Amino acid sequence: MDWGHLEENWKTFSASVKEKWAKLSEEEIADLKGKREQLEAKIHEVYGHAKEEVKKDVDEWLTALKKKNDSW
Repeated sequence: MDWGHLEENWKTFSASVKEKWAKLSEEEIADLKGKREQLEAKIHEVYGHAKEEVKKDVDEWLTALKKKNDSW
């Protein structure tokens, strides 16, 4: 699974985003429309984590999704 697949199916993955980053509202997540840069910026804004840390967290989340959903 690559980011393009995730972006195309953003509604499907929204629950997983909410589970990982609970401080993000469902509306904020929906508004991101699967754009990675916007997701990282929103996480940085809401959580105050360093941008490098946010990128690493998103990478780890994506890796976990891939493992969980081998068929993608």
